[in-house]
Amino acid sequence: MPKLTFYNLPKDKQQHLIGAAKQEFSNASLSEASIANIVKAAGISRGSFYQYFEGKEDLYFYLLNGYAVEQKQIFKTILQKKSGDLFQAISEFYRFTVNEEELLDFKRNVLLNMTEQVETKFIKIVNEEESAEEFRAISLLIDTTKLNVSGNKELYHLLKIMMSVTVRNWIEYFAKNLTIDESIANYELELKLLRTGLSRV
Repeated sequence: MPKLTFYNLPKDKQQHLIGAAKQEFSNASLSEASIANIVKAAGISRGSFYQYFEGKEDLYFYLLNGYAVEQKQIFKTILQKKSGDLFQAISEFYRFTVNEEELLDFKRNVLLNMTEQVETKFIKIVNEEESAEEFRAISLLIDTTKLNVSGNKELYHLLKIMMSVTVRNWIEYFAKNLTIDESIANYELELKLLRTGLSRV
């Protein structure tokens, strides 16, 4: 997380530094990214950079966390628009994410260059629904009468399953260079299997 000195910067300078970082991490993985490139693009000294962040890893995970927060808010908005229909909402959310051009290269680099450190942090970030407060906020928006779940425990695990399916489809979209239509078709098929069930018994 940023140091206090970063938050003391004027908003425009914060955004300029963040913009430079997003550009660098869109062009290079965490291990290959250069602080020199970031500070040059941001127009600050290397010494100033270390007044704001511990290192490039600190900045990288700050960006990743911020992106995850934004995506969760978008999902909640879609869920409200869909009157709590979880399957309709997650379907529209996925369509939004694969059509979203902003930060496309950043997402690609995050998902295709997962080191153990990045994967551990990424899983922690995307699974923040595990916190009681976050889960409650989402669960209150879901129309559970449309789901075959018994209580919050099963709903919680359903959300984890759906998130796992979503992330894996994001990875396949980038790794296999799928078209948007191909990726959506694969995702919709897997959602259909979840919706209808897999057992004849």
